[in-house]
Amino acid sequence: MASTEQESVFTKEEETDVHFEPVIKLTEQVDTKTMEEDEDVLFRMRAKLFRFDISSSEWKERGTGDVRLLAHKETKKVRLVMRRDKTLKVCANHAITSDMRLQPNIGSDRSWVWKVAADYAESPPTAETLAIRFANSENAGQFKEKFEGAQKANASLSAAAEAEPAKVEELVKVEEKVEKASEEKKEQTEEVEEEKKDEDKKED
Repeated sequence: MASTEQESVFTKEEETDVHFEPVIKLTEQVDTKTMEEDEDVLFRMRAKLFRFDISSSEWKERGTGDVRLLAHKETKKVRLVMRRDKTLKVCANHAITSDMRLQPNIGSDRSWVWKVAADYAESPPTAETLAIRFANSENAGQFKEKFEGAQKANASLSAAAEAEPAKVEELVKVEEKVEKASEEKKEQTEEVEEEKKDEDKKED
């Protein structure tokens, strides 16, 4: 008898359709802006980043993740951005300038060291000495090749930007010359017309 009652209880529990209303309703998903939406990825590779701490005179790990070279779709300028795994917190963010020099790290063929005048990973931006280490020397070589290619591209853009004001100034000078020549021609035409009028008066 007891077993029959237990079976009926279990059957009722299985048949019962339990429904719980959520205490908190989730709102619509919000798109998070990374400030990288207007950039194309030129290079991406996993690495570990370090910074040299002057106060303690030692290297301190800054994060592990994908180091990327990003080119802006409009300006075409290239910058280096690296985010930590999981948290995606920025641990490196700076423009690639022509004065940077990738130096091999002593005793390693898979890491590079370079100086940055202004790294924007923290606020305010700071001058840093950074070191990056890859899984092998081949990856390190690919990074160096792409990094130096970005330096050349940015240098060309800077040179073009500097040349632009000179071109504008040159065009202004040309326009001034054309305007001056036009004025002189106008004056000559007026003089000829005046002379012709004088001659016509004399004939009359």
